[in-house]
Amino acid sequence: MRSAHIRSVAVAVAVTTAATGLAGTAFAGPATGERQPAATASATTAAQVVAAARTAAFAHAAATGVGSGDELQPQDVMIDPEGARHVRFVRTHRGMPVLGGDLVVHLSRRLAYTGVTRAADHTVRPAATEAKLTARQAEEKAAAAADGDAGTARLVVDARDGAAALAYRVSVDGASGSSTVVVDALTGRVRSNTPDSDEFLSPRLLDTLRRHGETLDPATGTGLQAQALAGASVSAAARYPATAHGFGRSLFVGKVPLTTTQTARKSFLLKDPTRYGTETRDAKGKETESFGQGTKFTSTTDSWGNGTTSSRGSAAADAQYGITETLDFYRKTFGRKGIANNSKPARAMVHWGKKVGNAFWDSTCGCMLYGDGDGHEINKPLVVLDVTGHELTHGVVDATAKLEPTHVDNDGNQFGEPGALNESLADIFGSGVEFFADNPKNPPNYLLGEKLGLRQKFLRRLDHPSLDRIEGTVDYWSPEVANAEVHAGSGVSSHAFYLLAEGSGRKRIGATTYDSPTYDGSTVTGIGRAKATAIFYRALTRYMVSSTDFHDARIATLKAAGDLYGASSVEYRTVDQAWAAVDVTEADTPGARH
Repeated sequence: MRSAHIRSVAVAVAVTTAATGLAGTAFAGPATGERQPAATASATTAAQVVAAARTAAFAHAAATGVGSGDELQPQDVMIDPEGARHVRFVRTHRGMPVLGGDLVVHLSRRLAYTGVTRAADHTVRPAATEAKLTARQAEEKAAAAADGDAGTARLVVDARDGAAALAYRVSVDGASGSSTVVVDALTGRVRSNTPDSDEFLSPRLLDTLRRHGETLDPATGTGLQAQALAGASVSAAARYPATAHGFGRSLFVGKVPLTTTQTARKSFLLKDPTRYGTETRDAKGKETESFGQGTKFTSTTDSWGNGTTSSRGSAAADAQYGITETLDFYRKTFGRKGIANNSKPARAMVHWGKKVGNAFWDSTCGCMLYGDGDGHEINKPLVVLDVTGHELTHGVVDATAKLEPTHVDNDGNQFGEPGALNESLADIFGSGVEFFADNPKNPPNYLLGEKLGLRQKFLRRLDHPSLDRIEGTVDYWSPEVANAEVHAGSGVSSHAFYLLAEGSGRKRIGATTYDSPTYDGSTVTGIGRAKATAIFYRALTRYMVSSTDFHDARIATLKAAGDLYGASSVEYRTVDQAWAAVDVTEADTPGARH
């Protein structure tokens, strides 16, 4: 499940120089014959790029929607090797954060304006500028809506869903975690109530499992006799801390290498100094969103877990392994330095809460949280590799496009195409982590959750999404997808990605047989997983924003393919064919998408 991520946004500027990178959708180009700034690419700094993009945003107000009273705060700067520059901005209006006001300004090598991707296709100025509700009244309504203790209400402009309304944003700490509640400042209506954590299993899915009498009881302890690794390598360094190389006996992938921190001659900490200090801790049954409250995992032998749930370190070994593989996937594939591309650690807490049958990406904590199972439908910790890759990808989306669901019901289920696209990207890159790791104990494939022990042998799949009978995932776009639950709707772009990568029809890849259909009966010839992944990553990071829907995603991936391979390339044409094969075309674009 996806969080709407409508909390305050950090404004630190990070520069990305990887060939495949970050930002926008609904592309608007400039007038021709525009005068070029004097700055050259070699002399351009991030500050110059931001200044040029901000100036361009106001100069091209008709396209960007930026106007009087608006201020733009940079969230990310992307400098492409081939020359383009992109700046992702969040917006305030008269000092108030604008929800749904994010945009990406695109520049040439010489810092000339080339276009914009914006989340709101309407003015962000509210008709009313004075609140009728007091902050205290808004806090009371938010506390009642989210059933918890409300923090301080802050005025915002809610520019989502075609609106531009004065509202209060309130963080609420409830029994099941924190939520962000947005309350209309004039009417008191709750405009949105969204959990701050990303649950892997949605409330609707858990209810379906209960009704079907199905249990997730993944097989564990696989490969424990494998001797692919030698014993732990203990550093002889006289000074500590020092980098050490141990191993974990995990629940799901057998014996795995783990880089750790040696703190004394016979003392080791489950913290990886070679990956920004990435660390896994033990929540000891607490439902905390503070990583500092977790208990450090330590060892005298630099070995972790015994392959079963009888050792608290087994789940930690899976979590640490999955997180480091995900970090390596993003770094080695895209040059991305950490989940937020800021060279900061990814973190995890296992044994989170009591009888919690789920796994979460929690943006408040900035970490993965894993429960041990509820003892009914979920009987093991969900520390499976593709689950970790999926959830950490939500963190990447949170740091870039911040794709938001269009609405959330009272049970916490989320709906709408931007949220479905978020789930799809998490499945796509979660699968990518498996292919990157290429662990024989967890063979890579285009299935998600194949190790969860479900009767249908997977949770979702990219080649033929509708074979998922549990969540009712769809193969093709239709107008009804706009109101679909996000996991069900995710099949549209997941299917397009598979067709782009591998093509249509029946084939066997590795140990798995696929048979991918097309909406129009067309035949699609894939361009390969590496190119498809590069296109979708660039589309996410440069051409998607919080409101991007499937038709916007088509534009984003076409633009990305044009950047990488040229607008007359086979790759570009295949992107268009893959989307048409799931019934997403320019001709059927809805008239009012936002």
